Amino acid sequence: MIRIAATGDLHFGTDSAGMFRREIEGLGERADMLLLAGDLTRVGDPGEAEVLAREMAGAPVPVITVLGNHDYHSGEEKAVRSTLEQAGVRVLEGESEVVEVDGTRVGIAGVKGFCGGFAGASATDFGEPEMKGFIRETKHSAGRLRDALADLSADVRVALMHYSPVKETLHGEPPEIYAFLGSYLLAEAVDREGADLVLHGHAHRGAEHGVTPGGVPVRNVAQPVINRPYRVFVFGDRHGAGRVP
Repeated sequence: MIRIAATGDLHFGTDSAGMFRREIEGLGERADMLLLAGDLTRVGDPGEAEVLAREMAGAPVPVITVLGNHDYHSGEEKAVRSTLEQAGVRVLEGESEVVEVDGTRVGIAGVKGFCGGFAGASATDFGEPEMKGFIRETKHSAGRLRDALADLSADVRVALMHYSPVKETLHGEPPEIYAFLGSYLLAEAVDREGADLVLHGHAHRGAEHGVTPGGVPVRNVAQPVINRPYRVFVFGDRHGAGRVP
């Protein structure tokens, strides 16, 4: 049995010390790893990342994360990443990580993702250079996710991102901002290369459950959505069968 704990949008500030430590200390009894779906800090200040890093240091299970838009706000995303990695947190951006649990290889492919919208209501790389650059980043991000999944050799495969790959997990957010909350290109990358589960955050007022067009379960694990420190997903055997709540 493989137990994956996941959460997102912790939004740690310099005054957040101790807010997650108790959950970390008891995590080894409930899960085999912890996945974080971005927006770890409030404004991407390295000092905020240091507070979270101290919470995560010495965690009893592997901690793997992607960054979110808040973590980029101050232009210090490299320092945020470095601070977390010094505490043993694995930060992914177009990269993958494999964790072995009782002989089963669990692969996580991670990317921040980006905006763009969904089928029938998406932006295109046409017109002004600014619009072309906007969509170019979306395409590059989806490409990084696709490549990370393609490189994975694992029994269970998880795609971890901040932005949503489907609009179903955005229900509850104003439809006018869907295009700024995710992109269907991320779902296309997942369906092309295959995964057992997709995890994302970002949409605080969204819904928890969704599915890609190819049938891969998608879960919004932003803390305001799951309304708990983290959600645990259970896989029962080495072929990925199991319970995805």
